[in-house]
Amino acid sequence: MSDAGASAPGGHARDLRPAHETARDSRAETLLPGPVLGAAGAGGTAGGTASDRATGDRAAGDRAAGRDQRLVGHARAAVARHGSADPVKALLHRHRELCERAVDPLEIAAGLEAHGVTDRTAARFRHRDVFSLAEELYARVPRGDDAPPDGATAPAPGTAAPWSARAVLLALLPGALGLLTVAGLAAADGPPRAVAGAAGALGVVVALAAGAAAPGARAWTGFLLGYALAGDGLLDRIQAGGPDGAWPLDLPPLLGLALAAAPAAWCARLFAVRARRRLATSRGLADFSSGARPLLLGVVALHTAALTGLLALAGAVLGGGPPGGGALALGVLLLLTRLLTAHGFAGAAAAGLTAAGAAQALALASVLAARLPGCDPLARPVEAAVAAGGTAAVPTLACGAAALALLAYATAVLGRASAHAGTSAT
Repeated sequence: MSDAGASAPGGHARDLRPAHETARDSRAETLLPGPVLGAAGAGGTAGGTASDRATGDRAAGDRAAGRDQRLVGHARAAVARHGSADPVKALLHRHRELCERAVDPLEIAAGLEAHGVTDRTAARFRHRDVFSLAEELYARVPRGDDAPPDGATAPAPGTAAPWSARAVLLALLPGALGLLTVAGLAAADGPPRAVAGAAGALGVVVALAAGAAAPGARAWTGFLLGYALAGDGLLDRIQAGGPDGAWPLDLPPLLGLALAAAPAAWCARLFAVRARRRLATSRGLADFSSGARPLLLGVVALHTAALTGLLALAGAVLGGGPPGGGALALGVLLLLTRLLTAHGFAGAAAAGLTAAGAAQALALASVLAARLPGCDPLARPVEAAVAAGGTAAVPTLACGAAALALLAYATAVLGRASAHAGTSAT
């Protein structure tokens, strides 16, 4: 495959590629060594020149040809300085650290993509795609007996190391605490029953926040879970003029979210393993993305179905109604934050949790602020939402909007091979 454009009648190189591809390749070339340009220039073109696509203006063509000649001259000088015309060797020298620490060619391919190398760029190294180029780089790195340090064995593509004891504990602990809370509520009566319910709910919130939150956002995760437990009752009391004394707690949503912690961990692991397997069988970056994105959507749909069933089960056991939209949206949001955090996008995960928590806190604060003279309009958005869908409309809108935003972001970034470089199943 060649990046050379068609030749204009005047003999000037004309690049017929779309502008966004030309810009992307130009950015990639800044990360590649000079000999690559020399190889491209030897074929009669330079891949990174500005295109003259619109009118074929002769002056623009002359400027492009001049730039071609200068790039070829610089590339030849670079080849002379390095003393080698092997572009792959020069690329290996530039990315030696990446190639030496990679446990298989897949990590090299993902790392090259993260540095802006595309399949089109790999063609200049006489390879059909980035994966083929990564295989040559991996083969060129001296590895002795090819054994990983400390006697460890690298997992084969599409497989994952067994879960650690800590990961299993964090996945099962929320559900276990939730079931113990239900047992305590059934066995106790009077004040001890209230104490058992409060202690169990607090333990579930702490366990979920510790196991599913992105670093730096555990406080907002705890707030969202606390709102799922008591927020609707508090908002109802505030709108009625309170709160006066204690307000009712909604245990079924919290129990359903606690039981869904294990399926969420399994879904995250399933995505990591299947994406790694897809990375092993793909023969191009576009091929990998076309399979990784539907896989992500399928995992999210699978978790949503399991969460819906568990919320319905919790409601039936504790005498609640059908699953609410707020708890369902929160469960999906927690899964997406887990996926993004596991693959290196903890900042986006924290932003989603912060946005949802701040929206719910603002809803409560606006209703309270509306009691001040002249501040009635502050509560009108919340009052309209409650009038349309009840108090559950507030968490449904806040968590649902954050979950949709994170899903769109995750579909974009988790469809890249670089998001799966060196990641293990969580």
